[in-house]
Amino acid sequence: MQRYEKSRELYERACQVMAGGVSSEFRRFSHPHPLFYEQGQGAFLTDVDGNEYLDFTLSQGPLILGHSHPHVLAEVARLSVDGQLFAGQHRHELELAEKLARLIPCAELMRFSLSGSEADHTALRLARHLTGRNKFLRFEGQYHGWLDNVAVGISTPSLEALGSREHPNKLPWTKGLPADIAEQCVLLPWNDLALVEQTLAEQHHDIAAIITEPVMCNSGCIPPEPGFLEGLRKLCDQYGIVLIFDEVITGFRVGLGGAQERFGVVPDVAVFGKAMASGYPISVIAGKRKFMQPIADGVVIHAGTMNTGNPSVAAALATLHVLETDQVHERLYRHGLRLMEGLREAGRQAGQPILVQGLGPMFHVGFTSLPKVRDMRDSLAYDKAKGSKFVAGMHDRGIRLIGRGLWYISAAHTGADIDRALATATEVLQTL
Repeated sequence: MQRYEKSRELYERACQVMAGGVSSEFRRFSHPHPLFYEQGQGAFLTDVDGNEYLDFTLSQGPLILGHSHPHVLAEVARLSVDGQLFAGQHRHELELAEKLARLIPCAELMRFSLSGSEADHTALRLARHLTGRNKFLRFEGQYHGWLDNVAVGISTPSLEALGSREHPNKLPWTKGLPADIAEQCVLLPWNDLALVEQTLAEQHHDIAAIITEPVMCNSGCIPPEPGFLEGLRKLCDQYGIVLIFDEVITGFRVGLGGAQERFGVVPDVAVFGKAMASGYPISVIAGKRKFMQPIADGVVIHAGTMNTGNPSVAAALATLHVLETDQVHERLYRHGLRLMEGLREAGRQAGQPILVQGLGPMFHVGFTSLPKVRDMRDSLAYDKAKGSKFVAGMHDRGIRLIGRGLWYISAAHTGADIDRALATATEVLQTL
């Protein structure tokens, strides 16, 4: 397409020197091909062809304040003057840790890393040591990073391929996994507490941890059923299992204390990333003191040369300052819930069966006649072809969405932006 000509040329060049022309597998699936961007400002992105997009991807979630927030950039510049990386401690990371300990219910002790994948890996290592058990229980369709031991059960070609609910097939997400890697986990559908109870009654002696997204964001945006998180908490206490919340997406987005504060269920250990630092690379594993003590004692090793670089810590401190002082979450929920209801109405007017599901600061739009989606198996009812046409139609009209249907709201979005998104969605839905 002519309007993406420069991006196409750069992408063809990139394919000569970069594997697949991209630096993350998820970037392959942009419309009409991986695009190259030049500038992000507030709620907008501009590509190398000069096309401007109202952005609801927010770089897959991190940009909770929008692109190029002036306070974040100013603090990064100010605190980077004295050095970018010390490979030693500095005062600002201590200040960040103290702030997180105040905000996050489970955060009595913590360690910083670069990515959510690393922090999840650390949490599982910690749980194996604490319990003397080797397996962990995870849920279909949830994403806990791209490392080997969590690279099963993320996606499926069909409902039949999943097998039974009681004993799902542990489908590999990628080639190159060790043959026995699936044996490290027990896999179940989400939001089925009775099945978790049954499984733990039979296998608890093998299970070190239950790891879960407290809101299932990577296969739709599926809230927990009433009592589900509370039930996991009770079962983990009963069987001496470590409860891990993967709050890489929910952390700081659904509230300053994460989903654990919103739902009133405190895990033993939690992992945060994405919105914590407005796009700068940092994550944290935080937990109750007795669960984090093996890391403190050096019994469970956690390390990383690049951990707590000055720019990332500065960005996190600046982001949290704005979130605390600028009533950001009130706006995220207000704009998000209005957009969700407007999209439902646009679907009704167009005669399109769409399901809009989520909390507001993030939500999912999918094409299905189901009244609710409870787990990944339900989400397979989404008409993905129609969803792709909708995303492409929005993109060609200047609104950027994540291909799998997840929308993010930022502090930079305005009421006028929501109006524009609804008007454009109404137009696109009429064309499908």
